[in-house]
Amino acid sequence: MATLAAAAARQAASLSRISSTRTPIQPANLIQRRGLAGAADHHGPPKVNFWQDPTSPSKWKEEHFVIVSLSGWGLLFFSGYKFFTGGKGKKEEKLVEAPQ
Repeated sequence: MATLAAAAARQAASLSRISSTRTPIQPANLIQRRGLAGAADHHGPPKVNFWQDPTSPSKWKEEHFVIVSLSGWGLLFFSGYKFFTGGKGKKEEKLVEAPQ
């Protein structure tokens, strides 16, 4: 019952807002506003690819820094694993033929 009353009140409020006379749309209302789109505003020095300045990670683009960092950590873990396990891979058994 309360939902019916609320729906009726909303409909009555929306009907009362509609005016019989329409005002023409002002050209200023048609201008698109770019609220928080600030991609063109650079803050600080421009970022470069990591191969252009390999000794300065602070100047690298963020995605390049992530790729290089993850590759480095992966290489470190893999080489540590190989070092501590003795670099053992598959063991191939040699067949010993029985003397005839």
